Amino acid sequence: MATILVVDDELGIRALLSEILSDEGHNIELAENAAQARAFREHTRPDLVLLDIWMPDVDGITLLKEWGANGQLTMPVIMMSGHGTIDTAVEATKYGAMAFLEKPITLQKLLRSVEQGLARQAPRPAAPPASSALLMPVSVRELTVEHTLSAQQSMGTPLTLGPQSEQLFGLDRPLREARDAFEKAYFEFHLAKENGSMTRVAEKTGLERTHLYRKLKQLGVDLSRNKRSGGN
Repeated sequence: MATILVVDDELGIRALLSEILSDEGHNIELAENAAQARAFREHTRPDLVLLDIWMPDVDGITLLKEWGANGQLTMPVIMMSGHGTIDTAVEATKYGAMAFLEKPITLQKLLRSVEQGLARQAPRPAAPPASSALLMPVSVRELTVEHTLSAQQSMGTPLTLGPQSEQLFGLDRPLREARDAFEKAYFEFHLAKENGSMTRVAEKTGLERTHLYRKLKQLGVDLSRNKRSGGN
């Protein structure tokens, strides 16, 4: 879990970035102007800063220069602006910014920039070896699942999906109940795979976040057990 400081004078931007990044498991600190950001940096070093350029008191470039001059620019800083130019982006990188995001910021660009910034901050541990199921070509995996399901159906065995699925899909139940059971297991699988990140599950399943929350509530999916360790 990383501590990310979001500095922006727009309440809506702060709230949106806070929601998205908190959902990714990060600890978010908010500042609505340079004075608050300066005060926070005096006693804490965040792992990453998202810094707006145009603010009412002191602009982001000036604050960036100030941190650099004071030896406080020891964390990656990503600049943000809705009225940025190439010259502005070049100036920001010249004074130590690692990236520049133009508003409105897309979800993909935000998550990718944050991931790159945190990776630069500290090397990530090596990923565990992929399982043989993940290494198997897609066509082979689909064929294996199809054959497994066919065999189970022919023997009258309840169907199970997923490596740790707790759902049993009996074929003698009403269609609606069977469909709900499958959908519940489907979403629980993706929640576990994405460590409880609603943002990534929404991307994987192709649903809007609001629709996804409503669907999970309707199916009775327990969201608390899919939260990341550390209470996030």
